[in-house]
Amino acid sequence: MPHHLAWAIFLLPLGSFVIISFIIRPFFTRWPQWAGYTTIASIGIGLIFSVWTLIDVFNNGPLYVPPVDWVVIEGAVTIHLGLLVDQLTAVMLVVVTLVSLMVQVYSQGYMHGDGGYCRYFAFMSLFTASMLGLVLADNLLFLYVFWEGVGLCSYLLIGFWFHKPEAAQAAKKAFIVTRLGDFGFLAAILLIFFQTRNLTGAGTFDILFLHEHATELAKIGFLGASVATWAALGVFSGAVGKSAQFPLHTWLPDAMEGPTPVSALIHAATMVAAGVFLVARLFPLFEASEQAMLAVATIGAFTAIFAASMGLVMNDIKRVLAYSTISQLGYMMLGLGVFGYAAAMFHLFNHAFFKALLFLGAGSANHATGTFDMRQMGGLRKAMPWTFATYLIASISIAGIWPFAGFWSKDEILAHALEHQPALFVLALITVFMTAFYMFRTVFMTFGGEYRGGAGGEHSKPHLHESPAVMVVPMVVLAVLSVGSGWFNFVEGGFPHFLEGAHGEPASFFFTVLAHPWPWVSLLMGIAGILLAYAMYSAKWVTPERMGQLFAPFYKLFSRKYWFDELYEQVFVVRFLVNGLFWINQLFDTYIVDGLVNGVAEGTLVAGRGLRRLQTGQLQLYGFAIAVGVLFIAGAFYLFA
Repeated sequence: MPHHLAWAIFLLPLGSFVIISFIIRPFFTRWPQWAGYTTIASIGIGLIFSVWTLIDVFNNGPLYVPPVDWVVIEGAVTIHLGLLVDQLTAVMLVVVTLVSLMVQVYSQGYMHGDGGYCRYFAFMSLFTASMLGLVLADNLLFLYVFWEGVGLCSYLLIGFWFHKPEAAQAAKKAFIVTRLGDFGFLAAILLIFFQTRNLTGAGTFDILFLHEHATELAKIGFLGASVATWAALGVFSGAVGKSAQFPLHTWLPDAMEGPTPVSALIHAATMVAAGVFLVARLFPLFEASEQAMLAVATIGAFTAIFAASMGLVMNDIKRVLAYSTISQLGYMMLGLGVFGYAAAMFHLFNHAFFKALLFLGAGSANHATGTFDMRQMGGLRKAMPWTFATYLIASISIAGIWPFAGFWSKDEILAHALEHQPALFVLALITVFMTAFYMFRTVFMTFGGEYRGGAGGEHSKPHLHESPAVMVVPMVVLAVLSVGSGWFNFVEGGFPHFLEGAHGEPASFFFTVLAHPWPWVSLLMGIAGILLAYAMYSAKWVTPERMGQLFAPFYKLFSRKYWFDELYEQVFVVRFLVNGLFWINQLFDTYIVDGLVNGVAEGTLVAGRGLRRLQTGQLQLYGFAIAVGVLFIAGAFYLFA
């Protein structure tokens, strides 16, 4: 494969952003649809090149792309700009471009008639380009540039409808919360750069160098632990922010204020996937630190069950899916933390398809009903059969029901957790039940029963209709992938055998899942969750109101989201930011501003008092002062002239 095609995968959507922003939007206002066509064409060609790359890497191994000098400081450091195209990169390129392409096609119908149509596709092009740049980067500094680019694009797209106060607030919240994690990531990059000087004589940001020398960094002590431990924890803090893991999870549910296709792309293949990808990309660094691996596994498992508990009670379908994403990302982090590198990435691969489909299905339901509140939906299976069928397929897959895609990757993560961290395995197994319950709760509330009116008006029952083909076709494609992506292991070599080349994980993956009894236990847990959702929301054997009364304390705890928003508001925003900044400003105002003004006045008075003592009226003193001055000037002239 020609090297320039690897560059083209990233540069095509970046070029689309430039064309839309500086040509189509200002000069072709009568044809805004060209913005959508440009985005779709650039990402579609990128998908073709990505598949070509995947086949080439599968057959011939990692692709070497010669780097170019990016930053050169003579005698100090040279930073190269290059691409790292290994097995992990090849898989992620296909995931990002394929999901993004489906979302862009869907967006043509969903965003039709919106006043910001061109701006939307410009931002989506930049978003895709940033994620592709992040995936392709061969050094940490290059990766960090696109890491921040992904964060910027999420801010722009979450706040796309900036005239809505909720959207503007959600965008700022996402940007600020993820920055907290990014501080740790940046600190880790700097630590790695300065500590690698002990190994090479010059610092480096090169990712392959870290892969090869991670064990050596684990032997270098730093602040009571190893360099590898501190660097891995710093990297993980960045991943916690981007992938909305506890305790930096609060931004993602509010990010639902953006357009639904944006949510699909953020949750499936860009923003939140970036955190998991980062840990996977630097996996040898984590493997070199037992403490870092334990932190990743523990936070991942806790986040999975923690987020799932809140998804049980939400009535906004997009918020249920948001908590579902946080929970599934927790699964992936758990998989990475228990040495299930291939399993975690396989789950990311499968999750991208069924999660994108779930959000597009929610957007399709909103397109018909005018609301995301499931209490106002119901009965859509008759009016929207394609949306219902595809959403049902995605729900079965995420619930981990055999033989759909989610079953294979989820259960391999469970197998690794049972082997390495049995206590965390129990948390993950309980989460299986909760996931199946809240997903089929959305199915029965949205598509079951009778229609409850939606937003009224043009969304009343007589006007209900299926979404246009431009929205349905991407959903059908993703539905096929939600069923079939799990079966890639039947391909010769299989998914884990392919990824084995990235970090050398033993590839004992596929049929061991079926041979182990625990996957069947998790399957039964998933079925039990579906049956409980059916009993409560379809058959009504037990009403949700009655269950809410029986478990009132838990219902309040979950529905109030454990009061984390209030906690952060009072502790960090009010006490730390508002009160803390007020205290600092008060000190600055008192001692710097007022101190400077008052100091000048006081200094003038003191100088005046001193000069007043010299004005005695005695001529002999004036003459003496003149003589001393003349001698001083003469001496200075003699010495320096």
